[in-house]
Amino acid sequence: MKNPVNEYYFKRYFVVREPDIRFYDVRETPFSIYGLYRPETEPVFKRLPDQVAKNVSETVEQLYANTSGGRVRFSTDSRYVAIRAEMPYIANRSIMSLLCSAGFDIYIQEGGKEVYWSSYRPPVDMTDGYENIVYFPDRRHREITLYFPLYNEVNQLFVGLEKDASVGKGAEYRISSPVIYYGSSITQGASASRPGMCYEAIISRKLNCDFRNFGFAAGAKGERAIAEYLASLPCSAFVCDYDYNAPSPEHLEQTHQEFYRILRSGLKEVPILILSRPVTGYDNPENRRRRDIIYHTCHNAWENGDDRVYFIDGYSLFGADGMEDCIADGIHPNDLGFYRMAGTIAKVLEKAWNQAGFQQNISLDPNVYL
Repeated sequence: MKNPVNEYYFKRYFVVREPDIRFYDVRETPFSIYGLYRPETEPVFKRLPDQVAKNVSETVEQLYANTSGGRVRFSTDSRYVAIRAEMPYIANRSIMSLLCSAGFDIYIQEGGKEVYWSSYRPPVDMTDGYENIVYFPDRRHREITLYFPLYNEVNQLFVGLEKDASVGKGAEYRISSPVIYYGSSITQGASASRPGMCYEAIISRKLNCDFRNFGFAAGAKGERAIAEYLASLPCSAFVCDYDYNAPSPEHLEQTHQEFYRILRSGLKEVPILILSRPVTGYDNPENRRRRDIIYHTCHNAWENGDDRVYFIDGYSLFGADGMEDCIADGIHPNDLGFYRMAGTIAKVLEKAWNQAGFQQNISLDPNVYL
């Protein structure tokens, strides 16, 4: 016997039945896609070129098509926004929600700020994608941002709007050259509750800046192939955080300073923020040793005249009060942890940009709009 509540829930939230709907491919104008590699021309959404991913490691090759950091921006006066997402599989991971790994978030511009409106919740039994729809209380012009899933691949994404609705360009970022983030599963977004809650996305909303996420769960080990690729990308700042994925302090010591040198050889004037692993205490000798290795990289850079390197102690990322409440499973931050990480890193980014003499008017908003 069918459960009538579940049957209604499925029909209401997971199947789009609007009679006047028109679907648009987000790869076409006027939609703008951010945070992904050549999204308008590649057959599936991805974060790296195929050959780069293959050259780095088997783990990166498995994860580079995860769409963490991907966003779509556009504007419309439709009274609803639907999505149709085509996925090759559905990622189910024990350390995060299905909404985080395979869902989408929708944000709207309000008073010049990007604010959370709703989420596209995937059905638990889906196998190759889904449809969903979000409604607004009235019909008026809105600027929209859709956040892609953090731990799933997406082959195609279509946006459904009223047939007679306007469709235009979305808002542009004040800092258009992206901040690049490289690191572990934490960088990729585990264990945020939903895609818009990874720390990079929170920083983006705080500072109105574009970003690209090169977090690879268990796959960020400071390899030369990935360092050389990242050093070739235009960016406004680089955030390096692969401590957790270095298999040992010895591996970290062997790769960390060289990783920085490769970055600096390509990113001549760009601020580089270097993090040690976010932890709730340094009573563990290995944590202290890893922190010292990373600090040594920064100290050497300063000694050699590089005043655009910034060290962020992982112990400071969660704040002094309630550190333990910031962790979901002993390692990965929850939403509170990501919120606090974003606050700390955003302040350093603001300082770095101001010291670098950026022409944009950088002013850190004291409020974070989630």
